[in-house]
Amino acid sequence: MTSDTPRSTSSPSPSPSPSLADALASGTVVLDGGMSNQLESAGHDLSDELWSARLLAERPEAITEAHLAYFEAGADVAITSSYQATFEGFAKRGIPHGRAAELLGLSVELAREAARRAHAKGATRPLWVAASVGPYGAMLADGSEYRGRYGLSVAELERFHRPRLEVLAAAAPDVLALETVPDADEAEALLRAVRGLGVPAWLSYTVAGDRTRAGQPLEEAFAPAADADEIIAVGVNCCVPEDVDGAVETAARVTGKPVVVYPNSGEVWDAEARAWKGLSTFTAEQVTGWRRGGARLIGGCCRVGPGAIAGITRALTPAR
Repeated sequence: MTSDTPRSTSSPSPSPSPSLADALASGTVVLDGGMSNQLESAGHDLSDELWSARLLAERPEAITEAHLAYFEAGADVAITSSYQATFEGFAKRGIPHGRAAELLGLSVELAREAARRAHAKGATRPLWVAASVGPYGAMLADGSEYRGRYGLSVAELERFHRPRLEVLAAAAPDVLALETVPDADEAEALLRAVRGLGVPAWLSYTVAGDRTRAGQPLEEAFAPAADADEIIAVGVNCCVPEDVDGAVETAARVTGKPVVVYPNSGEVWDAEARAWKGLSTFTAEQVTGWRRGGARLIGGCCRVGPGAIAGITRALTPAR
């Protein structure tokens, strides 16, 4: 595949006939944008520890509508609302284990329903569902997903992640999105935890410059994914756009795998104030450079909405 390979234009199908891995081998796939900002723009209050996962129980239709907005903007992949959905987090809200498992599975079904609606409205391209698996720090809801170094061993982190991964895998997503990982130790735990599940995954770090948020060099952090058969793409998300170029080059060189990138708008999250600060530096034109560097899964994270995803779609497929 050359660095100028255009976005995949697989034969029209009402369901994803090619696997996501096959699609990445033939072109570029567009991810969606931030779930929380889309829900907030629709008037939903997400100011609690469960964040968007709260709406799985209270307003599931709102989640389907958010996914649909991104599909209609040109996204090929919907990332589920399970980022902050954990058995431990739900238990804090009095939601029992069985119901929590149902909500995790529901997150995948809601994205599937959005894909069905998009196809019913005329979309002919394959649409995929990525089940979001946020880091341990997302459950803590204190901003520690941007620091890592939780004081837990790799084995302890694996025990935390495996039950949720099993439930999400049983819901049959097309891929597991191991995302916003701040720490190479947690990545090691996640790589162990996905073994044997029968669902491919991508691994995506949140970074600062050329290091993970926990301070490890990206060259070292990406390396274990090179030999992990379950991992079909490696890269970064939930970082400023300016940190993407170097990360793309490093991930492609170290792993030899397709690269996934979906940065924030460029604004900065203030965990104490629970608010975004600064100005957006994200532009759709940046994505062509990321593609030249090896990025094959390209979208946006926090504060990147359907308008920006539509811009990415136009930049990657000018004729569409």
